[in-house]
Amino acid sequence: MNTLFDKIWDAHVVTTVEDGPTQLYIDRLYCHEVTSPQAFAGLRERGIKVLRPEKVFCMPDHNTPTHDQDKEIEDPISKTQVDTLTKNAKDFGLTHYGMMHPKNGIIHVVGPERGLTLPGMTIVCGDSHTSTHGAMGAIAFGIGTSEVEMVLASQCILQSRPKTMRITVDGELGKGVTAKDVALYMMFKMTTSGATGYFVEYAGSKLADRGYFVFPGGRVMDKFLCEWVKAVDASSVCTDPNLVLGFLEKT
Repeated sequence: MNTLFDKIWDAHVVTTVEDGPTQLYIDRLYCHEVTSPQAFAGLRERGIKVLRPEKVFCMPDHNTPTHDQDKEIEDPISKTQVDTLTKNAKDFGLTHYGMMHPKNGIIHVVGPERGLTLPGMTIVCGDSHTSTHGAMGAIAFGIGTSEVEMVLASQCILQSRPKTMRITVDGELGKGVTAKDVALYMMFKMTTSGATGYFVEYAGSKLADRGYFVFPGGRVMDKFLCEWVKAVDASSVCTDPNLVLGFLEKT
């Protein structure tokens, strides 16, 4: 039986190396200021352009102050990284949501918020929180700086096909039990390394229950569970895009 992960993965395979990795096409690359400078430097050294600049979105979000963004960043290292991203985005013709831009924000929030993250996509970023985009029904995972350079140059990445795991959440929850409690229980049962080498897919009546799909604070439950994936060392996560679309229709 092909799962959601299998269908998305298979649709993005360019070629498979015998006894080696898969060349996987990437729909979206998010770049922030910390893990991208060396990647762009590598392109310059080899005289390579970004293959598909329309697929790449850049924004600083690690070294940006939470207020007074109209003022110069005081920390010199942080300022250099933010300024370098601005220059790289301009030099390579990439979309850039810089400081004070109305679309700037936490990169993994801006993606879904702006409709850049969509069901069925493959998404990468040089950041371990990238798996949270799986809440939108995508294959999403964090990558290293050398892999950021690979995607910039080829719009593909070399990856060994991971194993898959399905976690089903059924039954009725007790009073006051939230998505956080469900995630903590999963970690209790599996340990923090229990999903190493896996892509996780969620299923079950509780995920389809619109009343449970949002937990206190207004965040989507799947978004929270995707953050859980990072805690148990899984590669990424997928959720049924029909659940995502159904939730959006009701909100």
